[in-house]
Amino acid sequence: MPITRKPKAALCLAAALAALPLAASISPGFAAGPSPVAVAARPVDGSTNVHADGNRIVLGDGAATTGSVEVRQRSGIANLAPVRFGAATSAVVVGYQAGTPDGSTAEVDVRALVKDQWTEWTPAAAGSPTALAEPSDQVQLRIIVLAPPKGAKPWVGSVSVEPTNAVQAGTMTIQAAALKSRVYATREGLVGGTTANGHVIASRDHFVALPSRRGLASNGSGTYTVKVCTTSGSRCAFEPVWDVGPWNTKDDYWNPSSTRQMWTDLPQGRPEAQAAYQNGYNGGRDEFGRTVANPAGIDLADGVFWDALALADNSWVDTTYLWTGTGGRGTVSISSGYLNIRNAASSSGAVVGMAGKSAQVTVECQTTGQSVSGSQGTTNIWLRVNAGMYVSKAWINAGSFGAC
Repeated sequence: MPITRKPKAALCLAAALAALPLAASISPGFAAGPSPVAVAARPVDGSTNVHADGNRIVLGDGAATTGSVEVRQRSGIANLAPVRFGAATSAVVVGYQAGTPDGSTAEVDVRALVKDQWTEWTPAAAGSPTALAEPSDQVQLRIIVLAPPKGAKPWVGSVSVEPTNAVQAGTMTIQAAALKSRVYATREGLVGGTTANGHVIASRDHFVALPSRRGLASNGSGTYTVKVCTTSGSRCAFEPVWDVGPWNTKDDYWNPSSTRQMWTDLPQGRPEAQAAYQNGYNGGRDEFGRTVANPAGIDLADGVFWDALALADNSWVDTTYLWTGTGGRGTVSISSGYLNIRNAASSSGAVVGMAGKSAQVTVECQTTGQSVSGSQGTTNIWLRVNAGMYVSKAWINAGSFGAC
């Protein structure tokens, strides 16, 4: 059967996305709390297509692109330096001003460091308390600016953040076992295009797209990684989330219904596109009003689709959202491409999956096997990342684990 991509839609961003109102500085109602901490308007690592202009972050001059969601637009991301407070807080008040001319949008997101790992991003309304996933003394802000293919230059400036216990921490907690769901996967393709985080898509690339920016990793980062396995469990891939889509951009379906950004009446683990396609939910349409042509909840880059999982057509897959859980982890330390996952602790073992650059891998235990030289030195230690699946620690930045 031919692989069917969803039909492309030439949408005007001005009509598809509602512009945010101009944001105000921090509300006087919180003046009795700690003083706001000014956040320098200087993009740090992982930022793309933005520049600093005084105390403002402004959309850069990059051309309009079309990624997994298939809405043509200009986009930029500015990651700001993390901020540490004197004590843990359950929520923060983010202050900022924004300019969103001609149908453009600007958004400020916040995340917290919990149990030595970052939670996912949550949009922060200016001047109002934003609950953190769990209490934390360290947060980071991210600015996302989007605009139609030509014209507007949205900006965000005068950014500050203030701890407050005016609201309780949220319910998107990091659990012992990461969340997992069975979703329909489509092949992204789009070689030569640009993803939502600024990555230029290469042939046989290794990344995935999910329909929400809450789990979007920075370009080159594996902070947000998924484990994707065939339903038979015979092959698995560990891949960073570098794009947004398919179909929607605010459908964090892996979260509890009460905390989903949209579609809060759908059960956890069920993508809106699946409900629209199978049950006529939302009139069978996505957030942009397009008729949903397949139930896709994840898009796979070609190297994941064809090589790591050996798929011949769009298929159901079992997806685990690793940032939602704890446990043994390691980070793939390669300069490009992918790392083979084998069925034995030896480079002669059969390839049963792959892990992309910078992706995190779950580690169940370690064992000895063939000696291998890699970015982490020479070692005979192999890590079991799934039942019957191993990678050499020579290519994994990780600590030590119990014996298999």
